[in-house]
Amino acid sequence: MKTIIITAVVALLLCTRAFTQDKPASASTEKQKAAATPGQLESAFKMMLTKATLSGRWCSLKDGKLGPEKEDKYTIISVDKLSGDKWAINARIKFNKQEMVVPIPVEVKWAGDSAVLIVEKLQYPGGGTYSARVLFYDHTYAGTWSGGDHGGLMNGVITNDKE
Repeated sequence: MKTIIITAVVALLLCTRAFTQDKPASASTEKQKAAATPGQLESAFKMMLTKATLSGRWCSLKDGKLGPEKEDKYTIISVDKLSGDKWAINARIKFNKQEMVVPIPVEVKWAGDSAVLIVEKLQYPGGGTYSARVLFYDHTYAGTWSGGDHGGLMNGVITNDKE
């Protein structure tokens, strides 16, 4: 009888705890993000990608098969909203063994509070034509890209340079 009572009390405590737990701290953050205005979302996106390094991995995707993962890194100097959904990502790239900052024209659409960067048939000097879709959320990114007969997947984290 004593065992049944102890079991019942433990079960009651566990059930009560499960039903009365506070929501995780991130739930309030999620509500704040959902309530953000378009201007606030754009400002946060711009801050996230200003003086930023995107570090992660990519893998090729060909004929429905993933290739091995490889390290990847992108350096973004700044981001400028041009008009409407049109933006310029000022990225540091190496071209012919020289480093330079190049404005890359992109479109940015919003999926709730997440920015989706769209590159559509962008010609890269000496490198072909590329299309991509990259989602940005909470200092992370993930996406897919294609360039003619090849393409791949990418993902990683975003860190900002300290001044």
